[in-house]
Amino acid sequence: MAGCTAPREGHRSARAAANCPVCRYRYGRSSGYSSGSYSSPSSYYTSSGSSVGGRSSGGGSGGSARPKWSPVGSPVVYTPAEVRALTPYRDSVEKRAPLPDPRDVFLCHAWDDRGGAAKELHDLLVSRGVSVWFSEKDVALGTSLLREIDKGLAKSRVGIVLVTPALLRRVQGEGIADKELSALLARDLLVPIVHNTTYEALRNVSPLLGSRSGLSTAEEPMKDVAAKLAELVTI
Repeated sequence: MAGCTAPREGHRSARAAANCPVCRYRYGRSSGYSSGSYSSPSSYYTSSGSSVGGRSSGGGSGGSARPKWSPVGSPVVYTPAEVRALTPYRDSVEKRAPLPDPRDVFLCHAWDDRGGAAKELHDLLVSRGVSVWFSEKDVALGTSLLREIDKGLAKSRVGIVLVTPALLRRVQGEGIADKELSALLARDLLVPIVHNTTYEALRNVSPLLGSRSGLSTAEEPMKDVAAKLAELVTI
């Protein structure tokens, strides 16, 4: 029987997750990290073809699928692999919906990206009505950064990490970004967004994070990534 390829090759992005002979049919749970109750992907999307056993009739990662959290008439296009990968995160969003004073998203990023890619993603999400915990506006001067991060994580429905060359350097140095990642991974709330780097480079620094499926700006522009994240966290 064919085994999971994540430990050896990673799952790259959600769009490429279907290449794994095991996880292409039930992707969305990383080894050792349960997402709580998990429903068959077929209950979360309607495919452009008929759904058979949780898979699109088109097979593999081709074609398109409509997750049930995507509004009718939305122009955002998902692959079946993306729907399978994002479904457990949607489960977490729904479970954490009753949080007091919640933020939709906790944005984890490298300090060096605060005025560039991280701000771009933040602004795109905010423009779509998403409330984002972002250190540049949520940590006041003179306050404890780690304490504010803890508070931000506690009241956020889901976390995203912007994986860039700068973040990989920070994680290797075991800085603040590394502490954020550890907390997010432990709570199974993490959606990686790979930007200007590769999953191969990520696996060299964090094999666990590199084995998780997410989204990549190498496959679609940042604005499309933001559109999918916005739909994912909207209740």
